[in-house]
Amino acid sequence: MNIKTLDKKITIKEIKHLNKDSSFSATGVVSRFTKRKDRNDNAFWDLSLSDSTGDLDCKIWGGANWWNLQNGDEIPITPEDCELKFEGSVVTIAGKITEFKEQLQYNINVIYYLDQTKNSPNAFSRRSPIPDDELEEKFLNLLTQVNPPLNEFLESVFFKHNLWDDFKTFPAAVTIHHAYKAGLLEHSLSVAYLALEMAKHYNQFKIPVNQDLVIAGGLLHDIGKLQSYSYDVIPQMTLDGNLAGHIVLGYEKFMDIAKIENLDIQLTKSLAHIIVSHHGKLEFGSPVPPTMPEAMIISAADDLDFKLNYWRSQIEAINSQSELTDYLPLLERRFWKGYFMK
Repeated sequence: MNIKTLDKKITIKEIKHLNKDSSFSATGVVSRFTKRKDRNDNAFWDLSLSDSTGDLDCKIWGGANWWNLQNGDEIPITPEDCELKFEGSVVTIAGKITEFKEQLQYNINVIYYLDQTKNSPNAFSRRSPIPDDELEEKFLNLLTQVNPPLNEFLESVFFKHNLWDDFKTFPAAVTIHHAYKAGLLEHSLSVAYLALEMAKHYNQFKIPVNQDLVIAGGLLHDIGKLQSYSYDVIPQMTLDGNLAGHIVLGYEKFMDIAKIENLDIQLTKSLAHIIVSHHGKLEFGSPVPPTMPEAMIISAADDLDFKLNYWRSQIEAINSQSELTDYLPLLERRFWKGYFMK
């Protein structure tokens, strides 16, 4: 098949609005490329393609055609024999939508490895829907609402200790939620702002909550993700992230900086507790559950922001005629658009 004969390439968001038996063609960056075996011991590949509109999980079965277009000519290749690195590279795919176990499956029939000098992977990277300058403005606005000594400590963490450049560009995850450029900053800001409003509410209802602490906790709770993930074109987990996880790494990073900056011992203990307890339960990865109002609020805000970001990505991906997403094993439910999304 000549690449010129492929159907008009569309975005991943548009592909996810197509119905069963539809053909599709798209160009994007490969964010995951894994060889697997079926029950008959035949090789196939799981491929996830990303563009600025979303991610598409695909299957490449044994009968697919593979081509190398780096030099302008169509050179047939096989994934086992070639030395090309697909993960992080730009490809064009063509395939058809089928159904498997009552869910749509995207099967690739043809894959083209493109000339990477003419097709920059960065052009297909996903990023936060909120502009960079708006995110930075929200961050600086939060710092003005924190009193000494925590405002000075936060400025030291992000600027004196040179974390800001990574913090404003890194993803908050490899998949599921905020898994795109500036996702970590977007998520941390969302948690901090939500936690602040919750703190104000409970202060009005005579439950004492320290507002400085919840802002600082919201901004610092995922600081370990700066060591857990790496980001170039696509989000990836580091060796340290796999071996220790972001909660452990975040606790260690925070404690190191708190010691250097001579942060008050009670503030140090409080923020450390927020960091290690923010997943809420031991089975969710926290070594301890939250035991003070500020930690409970951060944990609740973190959980809600994760779920709503996941809801948005799943709802944006379904066919416009559908009311519900496919079943989501992670949350043991289907998401509903809701009445006001009709």
